[in-house]
Amino acid sequence: MPTILINPLDETPRAQGVAAPRLKTLEGKVVGLLDISKPGGGVFLDHLERLLRERYRVASVVRETKPTFTKPAPAEVLEKLRRRNVDAVIEALAD
Repeated sequence: MPTILINPLDETPRAQGVAAPRLKTLEGKVVGLLDISKPGGGVFLDHLERLLRERYRVASVVRETKPTFTKPAPAEVLEKLRRRNVDAVIEALAD
């Protein structure tokens, strides 16, 4: 039986972007944690936040949550992170 590969993306055209430059360190930085609203995500992000503070000495952690994991983050959620002047964002999930 042949293997069938299915592309999980829809056919919406997407503009290619440029990745943000990599930070040299997280020490002293403001890190945003974006919870995508999957069950257990908050527990995972609680642990990640503790590690960021203890091991990487981030200055602060800003947390935002998407209303649903089934769609991209709404512009207002992303804008909240921008207004908080985060240096990096980690988008996380769980289950």
